Amino acid sequence: MDFSQIGSVQELFKAGGVVLILLLCLSVYSLSLMIERFIKYRKTINKSRKLMVFVRKTISTDGISPKIFDACRVKGYSGTPAARLILNLLKSDKTNLADLNEVANTIIDWEVAQLSRKLSALATLASTTPFIGLFGTVLGVMRAFSDLSLASGAGASVVAKGISEALINTAAGLFVAVPALIAYNYFLSKVNFFTKDMEYLAQELISAKTSENIRPSKNTKKQIYEVVK
Repeated sequence: MDFSQIGSVQELFKAGGVVLILLLCLSVYSLSLMIERFIKYRKTINKSRKLMVFVRKTISTDGISPKIFDACRVKGYSGTPAARLILNLLKSDKTNLADLNEVANTIIDWEVAQLSRKLSALATLASTTPFIGLFGTVLGVMRAFSDLSLASGAGASVVAKGISEALINTAAGLFVAVPALIAYNYFLSKVNFFTKDMEYLAQELISAKTSENIRPSKNTKKQIYEVVK
């Protein structure tokens, strides 16, 4: 097989062999991770930030108002990292500044770990798939020299099949690795910025909590939902 023969998907798989099939499976898995994380972050982080804006405005005007508790229980917002941070921090029986900071850091660390738990898979794909492609390259070169040794004196066409397999697997490894690396860095930056937002909000809540008493909730969820929305 020479390069001119690699004109269809079937020929590509024949040239790439088992390594190319493995890389194709990894590319599908990588793409599914990217889509899942994109949808997850868009929903979770955006709603958390809306809730943060509402809480900051409420604190600046009313202090720790019952509206904050009701907003954190509104459907669609109650399961966000921001809501869990706010409720757990404000409901904590800790009053010392150091203890409250410890509570906040524990919650934030847990939430960030939950958001980051699938990013390691993308990082692994980005770092390992080039080596898998390199492995296919080595196999292709070995095949090329093997074919050459069995047909001494023959032309370059004898080793074309092995060389084509080597080049296809190298390209496939990079094809999987580069998007995975870009996605990993993109998602990691979003998590890092969101972590900072959570830390700033925690400090505002701690400052407000240590300066006033928390009253029981009396507002209706409908009113709060309209404000948050």
